[in-house]
Amino acid sequence: MAKAVADTASPAENAAGFVSDANPITGFSHMHDSGTGGMPSLGNFPLFVHPGCPSDDFRRCAYSTMHRPTDRVPGSVSAAPGYFTVNLTNTVQAEMTTTQHAVLYRFGFSGEESVDVFTTKKEEPQRGVPYSPLVVVDLVDLMGSWSTGGVQVDHETGRVVAEGRYGPSFGSGMCKYQAFFCADFRGARIRRTGTFKGNEAVEEPKFLDGMSPGYYIPSGSAGAWIQFERPPKHSLLARVGVSFMSIDQACENAEREIPDWHFERVESDARRAWREKLGVIEVDSTGVSEELQTTFWSGLYRTLLSPQNYTGENPLWNSTEPYYDSFYCIWDSFRAQHPLLTIIDPVAQTEMVRALIDIYRHEGKLPDCRMSFCKGFTQGGSNADVVLVDAFIKNLTQGIDWDTAYEAVISDAEVEPPNWGLEGRGNLVSWHTVGYIPWDDKDKNGTGPASRTVSRGVEYAYDDFCISLLAERLGHTEDAAKYRQRADNWRNYWNPDQFDAFKDQSGAMTQTHFKGFLQPRRLNGSFHYQTPRTCSPVHDMHSCYYDTSLDTYEGSPWLYSFYAPQDMATLISLMGGPEAFVQRLTFFHTSGISYMGNEQGFLPVFQFHYAGRPGLSSFFTHEYIPSLFNASVNGIPGNDDCAMGAFSAFAMMGFFPVAGQDVYLLTAPFFPEVRIRAKEKGKWAVIKVRGFDSERRRKYIRRSKLNGREYHKNWITHEFFLKGGVLELWVGEEEGPKWGRAKEDLPPSYPVEWHGEGVGGSSDDAYQN
Repeated sequence: MAKAVADTASPAENAAGFVSDANPITGFSHMHDSGTGGMPSLGNFPLFVHPGCPSDDFRRCAYSTMHRPTDRVPGSVSAAPGYFTVNLTNTVQAEMTTTQHAVLYRFGFSGEESVDVFTTKKEEPQRGVPYSPLVVVDLVDLMGSWSTGGVQVDHETGRVVAEGRYGPSFGSGMCKYQAFFCADFRGARIRRTGTFKGNEAVEEPKFLDGMSPGYYIPSGSAGAWIQFERPPKHSLLARVGVSFMSIDQACENAEREIPDWHFERVESDARRAWREKLGVIEVDSTGVSEELQTTFWSGLYRTLLSPQNYTGENPLWNSTEPYYDSFYCIWDSFRAQHPLLTIIDPVAQTEMVRALIDIYRHEGKLPDCRMSFCKGFTQGGSNADVVLVDAFIKNLTQGIDWDTAYEAVISDAEVEPPNWGLEGRGNLVSWHTVGYIPWDDKDKNGTGPASRTVSRGVEYAYDDFCISLLAERLGHTEDAAKYRQRADNWRNYWNPDQFDAFKDQSGAMTQTHFKGFLQPRRLNGSFHYQTPRTCSPVHDMHSCYYDTSLDTYEGSPWLYSFYAPQDMATLISLMGGPEAFVQRLTFFHTSGISYMGNEQGFLPVFQFHYAGRPGLSSFFTHEYIPSLFNASVNGIPGNDDCAMGAFSAFAMMGFFPVAGQDVYLLTAPFFPEVRIRAKEKGKWAVIKVRGFDSERRRKYIRRSKLNGREYHKNWITHEFFLKGGVLELWVGEEEGPKWGRAKEDLPPSYPVEWHGEGVGGSSDDAYQN
């Protein structure tokens, strides 16, 4: 829950607090969400540290977020799991490390009797500032959402406690959450204490209550301050506990988790915890560049940052179940992040599934997006359904109530909530009767954005397909048939006559030879037109966000026309057969229409497998990494949502999931050998590359063996990661003529007449003997 870092004044970019740019530091806060898009969240109760105040007058220090931002020293930032440090141009060095619910800061000073303080390049330096550190504790948060709050400083002990009420970053403005803070300090004797509003500080009172930002508190800043005598060792320690329950619990969290105030011990423990978490994977990095190694490990690291374990910190209800928060958003994360957690951290993923089910118990619906105990906006389908089914088919069972899980997914499929903009699905009457969401639908059973009819529709269809799998395996045969029939509804959006028409650089209308795309549809059955390229990098890229009036969300009809993971055989047929499908998918990846900065772009990289061309999936994987996914500051193509890292980690290990199905599509790994600890004790799932090429010219799988037996399929099942085994891949510089190309070697596809077995490949049998 505690994720300490420096916060930067980086508009539209600082969702997680820190940004690697040239903007100044505004403070150091203790809780952050990782990698989200949109508005920043959390960042409550930031600290800011001055080495002293001009003329030794506390009233001349900067307190508010408008006045205190200070530049970082170039090249001083360093980050590692469990540790962050930066030097400010005001001569203060800040270091921080964390436990589960607490942070230990160490602020270092030059030790000089006076210093010249530089804040930002725009401001004149303050010369000869006397050395007497002053720490500011502000009630603000990153988004500036706080509405009420209070703070108190104890002049004798130096303890500062605070509470505030804040809003979520991607949810209803009606929802607010409370956060609580407790800080103690060591390293110097206290000189003065007090409170501040805006940029005006006083020594009395020591307590502010019922504060609200407004006219009398410019910039929204208000809080407490504490000034120290010169620290004998020229450093101050600040121990901060946070909680969503109470101030007392915030203090108890800090006292319990950091009783010894030992910075190196806390940092070492954090580093050890990360090593244990990442220790489930080992790679042979012989011949692999340092940049690619960093790309891989940082991707894994980011995957593990969210959702966040708030068990014991849920103020909404009492429960013996785990509670996780910051599902930003399942629409993003179900495609790669949760399947990766299922392999590398099944305990946490199991707890997340239990938490989702418990949210359903207490709030009536599974969330699509959830943060800070608030319902976030739904972006597409009810994709928590996919997360639950993916866990079920991959044998996550510990403590999961699958009867209630089934009840939850059926609720998504059948019951339209009053506000489906925050949970569940909308337009269900039409979905159940005509088999699509009409562009001009008259459904008034609930409220929500009437847009995104195509992207919601194809996701509803896949959600229903996943529900059919769960229904069948739980013995609900009639339900299984019903939802499998609804899973075919994606076809109702297919307009076989729609051309790819667009304006060229001269402004003249032109078109490619590609024909047939998903299009919005009216109640009377006729099609409504949306330009197939709209919402792609080549046409109106930024027109399809949450407030769009269009029929696709954060992607074009070109992109969504590839989304039928339950029935790729039919989709390929509609597109003219395997050869035409490969031609179209290649054009998608080479024409600028594809955008890898959103998670829907991930699966199309690997969909060549379904047309018997797995080598092309390998080719484009090795094109996107490292061109778009790399170890640079701008090393991911979009905001992370903890899913960009999952994509690169999967791809570099040589397989990618079809979430909701027991299918992993095989490509050439970026390492000579990858070892993943299997669920079965003492076993490892090992992928060995025969003929590995450090220059990555040999990127095509030409032959494979699974557990010593010839293996021709271009996909594997989760059994490999449950039981362990050895998968050997022979690679070459050209596509092989046979491996993974025959019909029986393709991933399964489930046409509408499906009765429990897929068309194409079947589950591997290398474990049977």
